[in-house]
Amino acid sequence: MFTGIVEELGRIRAVDHREGGTRLEVACATVLDDATIGASIAVNGVCVTVVELDDTGWVADLAAETLARSTLGRLAPGDPVNLERPVRLADRLGGHLVQGHVDAVGTVWERTPVGDGSTRLGVRAPRSVLRYVVEKGSVTLDGVSLTVTDVADDGFGVALIPHTLDVTTLGSRMVGAELNVEADLVAKYVERLLEPSPQPAPRR
Repeated sequence: MFTGIVEELGRIRAVDHREGGTRLEVACATVLDDATIGASIAVNGVCVTVVELDDTGWVADLAAETLARSTLGRLAPGDPVNLERPVRLADRLGGHLVQGHVDAVGTVWERTPVGDGSTRLGVRAPRSVLRYVVEKGSVTLDGVSLTVTDVADDGFGVALIPHTLDVTTLGSRMVGAELNVEADLVAKYVERLLEPSPQPAPRR
């Protein structure tokens, strides 16, 4: 479980596309502090497992499902990536509950500077995700916890403060860029709870 508060901008060190998946090497510093083989780290909002580790970075294997659901398969050496370690029970929940399970890939369709120094980002997303997106609710873009400012039939908007633009990849995501989108976990559980329960089969 994560919070959507990016700890570090890492860099892709190498990408090895293999049959059935991809091996990703990430160069970083901060998230290495307590990393171990088998640990989870979120890369652009996608929870992956550390399979190799050295003093300057770590390696993860990406399954076909991860490649199909996210943008990680499009990464190339040198690309910056948002990194976050899992939240600990004693940590502050600075963002919102984030699983690191990407729901879909969205596309930036609008990027507008605002007079207060922030930037409005408009994101198009599939209806399967938009059903969980509400105004003033939470959404995760490339692993960054954000507040939804408005919702339309085919997308939604978020406001990015200068700090977010400076310390995450969202500062360089221009119109046409693809983003990993994870909807609010709570909304999914509420929907599930409101579904009619299956009726037991009648006794004979």
